[in-house]
Amino acid sequence: MSNARGADRVGQVLGGRYRLLAPIGTGASATVYLADDVVLRRRVAVKVLHDALAGDGAFLRRFEAEARAAAALNHPHIMAVHDWGQGEVPYLVTELLDGGSLRALLDHGGRLDRAQARQVGVDAARALDHAHRRGFVHRDIKPGNLLFDEEGMVRIADFGLARALAEAAWTEPAGAVLGTARYASPEQAQGATLDGSSDVYSLALVLIEAVTGAVPFTADTTLGTLMARIGRPVPVPEELGPLVPALRAAGAPDPADRPDAATFATMLMGAGELGPVRPLPLAGTVTLRPEELDPREPTTLYVPERDVTGPVFVDPTVSGASAQPATRTFVRNDEQSATASTSAAGGAAGRPRRRPRRRPLRAVLLGALLLAVIVGVGGFVFLRTPTHTVEDYVDLPLTEARAAIEGKGLRVATESQVSETVPIDVVIAQDPTPGTSRSEGSTVTLIVSSGPPPVPVPTDLVGLTIEQATASLVRAGLVIGPLTETFDENVAKGIVLSLAPGVGSTAPKGSAVPLVVSAGARPRTIPEGLVGRPIAEVTAQLESLGLKVTRVDDWSETVPESIVLKVDPNAGQSVPKGATVTVTVSKGKRPVTIPANIVGQSCSGAASTLQGLGLVVNINPFGATVRSANPAPGAQVRVGSTVTIACG
Repeated sequence: MSNARGADRVGQVLGGRYRLLAPIGTGASATVYLADDVVLRRRVAVKVLHDALAGDGAFLRRFEAEARAAAALNHPHIMAVHDWGQGEVPYLVTELLDGGSLRALLDHGGRLDRAQARQVGVDAARALDHAHRRGFVHRDIKPGNLLFDEEGMVRIADFGLARALAEAAWTEPAGAVLGTARYASPEQAQGATLDGSSDVYSLALVLIEAVTGAVPFTADTTLGTLMARIGRPVPVPEELGPLVPALRAAGAPDPADRPDAATFATMLMGAGELGPVRPLPLAGTVTLRPEELDPREPTTLYVPERDVTGPVFVDPTVSGASAQPATRTFVRNDEQSATASTSAAGGAAGRPRRRPRRRPLRAVLLGALLLAVIVGVGGFVFLRTPTHTVEDYVDLPLTEARAAIEGKGLRVATESQVSETVPIDVVIAQDPTPGTSRSEGSTVTLIVSSGPPPVPVPTDLVGLTIEQATASLVRAGLVIGPLTETFDENVAKGIVLSLAPGVGSTAPKGSAVPLVVSAGARPRTIPEGLVGRPIAEVTAQLESLGLKVTRVDDWSETVPESIVLKVDPNAGQSVPKGATVTVTVSKGKRPVTIPANIVGQSCSGAASTLQGLGLVVNINPFGATVRSANPAPGAQVRVGSTVTIACG
């Protein structure tokens, strides 16, 4: 039964707070509406499941469990589930994403380049890793479940819903399985127990289609599509370039040979240089018209029931037909459609209505008897529920125990219990006990260790050295975790500044506590332009940076006295705060020595010698021979100094 009332639901308020504004997408199991959350005054998306699911008690119980669990997933690339409900129909309330789906992007002729595909793949794989580590397998990774916000960030939608729908006793619209089969893993085709590697395989197919426009192994039929993948690796087109090795690994036919989601993300990231990631050609969130629906992808775009089966009318000869809309005749060809239309209007126009031809009573009774026999035998053969013996799962890892239980057709429920002795995620106890027989579909409850109880995190770590903080944590039953260094002008290097963000007041016993420690003061850079400036200015500037200055004087024939000749370290280099900078300062030109032999020389000769040394000569009085000099012969004087010689 379809959700033909989709348009009629506009204006309804679900759960007393979600007013449905307009349909923005349809699928095999649900219609998605733009809605107002009248309590928080925000726009949200509401996925209203089809009417046929509202009366399935087993589905509703599974839906409730999966909705609660999916709402607990908190990851930037998993669509946030805000709320859920089971009023007139079951529904989910999620964040509203305005970028549309990857399916819509591809259907509008868009493609991803290799850099864009890698980014989408890495983000989606990291989201899958987050879910897989918490026991979730998506089971239905496809372009229709990869949605984008208005910035192009991808989110994975419908975690938990695929599993709930798989266990629902309802019939999907014609061909609905084909959309999922296009991205199904070989083990899905074989009905095997699924783990996270199945999602990785499906994601690889999605990425290949996003770049090339084609899905590997797609056949004309669902069975052909599924069977083509068994035992065969996914053929990855060479046009995917550096992404080929990662996609080939993810497309291995044996789940054991595939990387897990975290490794797949790492392989994609290490796929070489692909250039910048350009903005995605987002399709946006739009309301699709019936002619835009793609019957090849019914799990993404829902085909109305009347488009599949033809017009519907109620037989007016049946008593109470107007009050029993479930009593309907499905017209399946043009001739019958015309007849049906004529019949529907016959009462008003006075035209005769063709009556169904009556079969002989004996044939009818014989057919009824034969049907009763078939139903009786079929009920005995096919409705008899198999039973299985519950084994001993105590001391097994949860993943191993879950696989063994689900492999028998049983369901698994888990409860956590702290334990000082049993490792985390290992089974402590079970219900029922080993050896008990249970029918398929029954639940086995596993009590799983959550590890030791939490212990208080020490509050006196700030100001301690790393060694002191390590000792304090060990005394508390913890260990020191990753250290994040940050510069601090006032705290020495290696001193604890704080606990890392997100560390609470308690932590699991034995867990690592990350800390923020000082990296010391931020390094200083030797300024440009110090050479050629007066030493007083240079000293003031370096000391203002927290550096020390050591002065060295040297002669210079070209640079005036007290001007900086060079600095060490050189300009542009980084040095720690408090480091010493050596500054070489000019003493001016090197001094000259007054010759000792000028006494006794002729005045003119002595004057010429002194002038040749760069000195100024004063002769007093004038005479023929030098009798003395001031400064005296042998003295050192600066170039340009005045020397007085007495001649007589």
